[in-house]
Amino acid sequence: MTRLSTKGHRWLGLGAALLASMPLWAAPYYMQLASSALIAAMFALSLQLLTGGAGLVSLAHAGFFGLGAYTVYLLGGGSSVFVSVPAAMLLSGVAATAIGRLALRTRGFYFLMTTLAFGQMLFFLFHDTSLGGGADGVFIARPGLIWAVTKSARPTVFLLLNLATLSLMYFSLWKLMGTMFGQALAGIRVNEDRMRAMGHDVQGLKLAAFIVSGALAGLAGHMAALTDAFVSPELLGWHRSAEALLMILLGGLGALHGPILGAFALTLARELGQSITERQRLVEGVVILAAVLLLRRGLAGWRQ
Repeated sequence: MTRLSTKGHRWLGLGAALLASMPLWAAPYYMQLASSALIAAMFALSLQLLTGGAGLVSLAHAGFFGLGAYTVYLLGGGSSVFVSVPAAMLLSGVAATAIGRLALRTRGFYFLMTTLAFGQMLFFLFHDTSLGGGADGVFIARPGLIWAVTKSARPTVFLLLNLATLSLMYFSLWKLMGTMFGQALAGIRVNEDRMRAMGHDVQGLKLAAFIVSGALAGLAGHMAALTDAFVSPELLGWHRSAEALLMILLGGLGALHGPILGAFALTLARELGQSITERQRLVEGVVILAAVLLLRRGLAGWRQ
């Protein structure tokens, strides 16, 4: 997976600094919009580890995202974030372990459809039962240390909290992809059979990537529940996984920072489309088609 140069990281840091300064000049609505984009970037970045790193396309990741969100609801409002965050990542990681062991027995199109099936099973588990508060969703009490934040301060607090979480996730994956594990995943993406012939445990490496990716998706879901104070089965819908894949393609498949660019570009396209016409999805589609046709390597590779 392509990693940014020092100069590229300076630009990325400048963007982070601009977001961090929003409480000084932006209205609460735009800070909330930026928080939504940051959460989407976290989710897409978790999937990039699997798709851009190991070449695996999964449609089950919305399930892990939703499990992370519902963990906040299931724990109740009395728990601390120091409990809810590890619990969300653990629950999503355990689910990813179980699903990955079965799904990774298949390859290509069959892997895609298997992950879709498991993702839909998780969706209907919360949609058709009372486990998660019903099909319409439910408002939740935020964990300790968060509930006491005043309503006027929430946009600022959650913007900075989501920015810090995304920064930590990106830095961790940047370090991970520079290790032997990251290089092995790159080898699997290029030629899986050759890596197996060289003695690498291909299935074990892919399962490890699937588990880490699922746990990070759970972290993104936790931050979504924390920010919105609301969970619903729609968080687990397969379309959310498809949106994450779209952000990866828009930002740049194989570029670690691509999902971040893609998430903000898609959020901006939707916001502009909504301000221009009632048919904002049409504007969004035009922007995506233009990006696919003109930027084959995504926004991360626009110079090429």
